[in-house]
Amino acid sequence: MDNTTQTKQLLSDVLGLKQQIESMTKETPLLGNIPELDSVAVVAIIVALEKNFSITIHDDEISAQTFRTFGTLIDFIDKKVASKTRE
Repeated sequence: MDNTTQTKQLLSDVLGLKQQIESMTKETPLLGNIPELDSVAVVAIIVALEKNFSITIHDDEISAQTFRTFGTLIDFIDKKVASKTRE
């Protein structure tokens, strides 16, 4: 399963989104567009991402830009996974 599919599943699980997830593209806005995505949900998503992808996400790596769109979140995950494999 690729990073995009895994992240869609993770968002669906954490946010309780079912049908919305299927139509999500890289251009889909996240912050401000999905009411379920509040500060508590962001923390839950970060924890789930760390566990699912076996990565470590530091506080200073996260900003509103990371969660601006589904694509920016995927780009962030792709970079973290790629840097993990280089270690």
